[in-house]
Amino acid sequence: MNSSSVLRKHSLKNVLSILESRFFSSSSEATFETKPFKLHKLENGPSTTVSLSSEDAIKYYKQMQTIRRIETAAGNLYKEKIVRGFCHLYSGQEACAVGMKAMFRDTDSIITAYRAHGWTYLMGVDPFGVLAELTGRKSGNARGKGGSMHMYAKNFYGGNGIVGAQVPLGAGIAFAAKYLGTGGVCFTLYGDGAANQGQVFEAYNMSKLWDVPVVYVCENNGYGMGTSSERASASTEYYTRGDYIPGIWVDGMDVLAVREAARFAIDYCSSGKGPLVLETATYRYSGHSMSDPGTSYRTRDEIQEVRQTRDPITSFKEKIIGANLVNIDELKQIDKEIKAQIDDAVKKAKADTEIPLSELAGDIYSKPLETIVRGVSPFQKLEHIRIGPAVNLN
Repeated sequence: MNSSSVLRKHSLKNVLSILESRFFSSSSEATFETKPFKLHKLENGPSTTVSLSSEDAIKYYKQMQTIRRIETAAGNLYKEKIVRGFCHLYSGQEACAVGMKAMFRDTDSIITAYRAHGWTYLMGVDPFGVLAELTGRKSGNARGKGGSMHMYAKNFYGGNGIVGAQVPLGAGIAFAAKYLGTGGVCFTLYGDGAANQGQVFEAYNMSKLWDVPVVYVCENNGYGMGTSSERASASTEYYTRGDYIPGIWVDGMDVLAVREAARFAIDYCSSGKGPLVLETATYRYSGHSMSDPGTSYRTRDEIQEVRQTRDPITSFKEKIIGANLVNIDELKQIDKEIKAQIDDAVKKAKADTEIPLSELAGDIYSKPLETIVRGVSPFQKLEHIRIGPAVNLN
């Protein structure tokens, strides 16, 4: 065999190898390296070497892509004036939620602020239930009475509209888990804007005094309502803000890095060591809410650069294809199925009806001491009725 034949043979092998990795998934598991974690008051942190099965690769991709599609649909429904009131989108931050949820046990819980649509889906509500709630329809997970900011599910305590108010509530949920001996951990999420709230530091203090199993998660997407974190905070190292509470910084655009940080956090808090602060460095593509174009305090070029270089879905897609965990055709089919599912959910949500007035005061209390509830005036009264079970009542 002459040298040119050998070269042709090797070239053919290379081409076949590239085609195989591009169109045929052949590996059942792969190992990746994450960005280094930054640690505060910790000698050891999460592992930067992470393994991923093909099954989990598909699962995480589906979850992130579904959240992205739900948020795109929510934005469109708002522009059509079918979704009313406040509406805050999670697009760009999907890896934070999916990475954390990947490590949840049945006893673990979550409370967040008002970017709650993705978490509602991850905690067991199907996309139709999310979109019906957004549109104020009876098939919504809160019967259309909660809307964008007030969605709930088993072990999911919302959806909270007051900036930072969910942080002490999360400490309370974790305290209940310790008191009842469930072994559960509560992930308490807030943004970099809420990180300067006084109640955050009060919650830090109480939870450390009592070694409460709570993971304080600061989702640092770079901007508060319309102000960059650098202009709003004297210290932007949010993972160190707990002072006497250990902390970890993680790349919030990498679902695997977030997963490993969540694994570490659960092990740490459930072992009786008390609270932990986790900062996920992420980015939101949309404005703070739908009323904010999101371009008066940052440039379109900045947003586009993040989309092109750090997008959590695109980067994960490239990673799992490159490792032969999935192939392009599989992902195309997944994308097609998710689009059809969300499109169908949008149609159903638009066609659904609102609850009747008689149901407006339903399920306010689990054990109402008074069954008559004041309406919009003292002279318009509503009767409290029971419609469904109190999901998170211990």
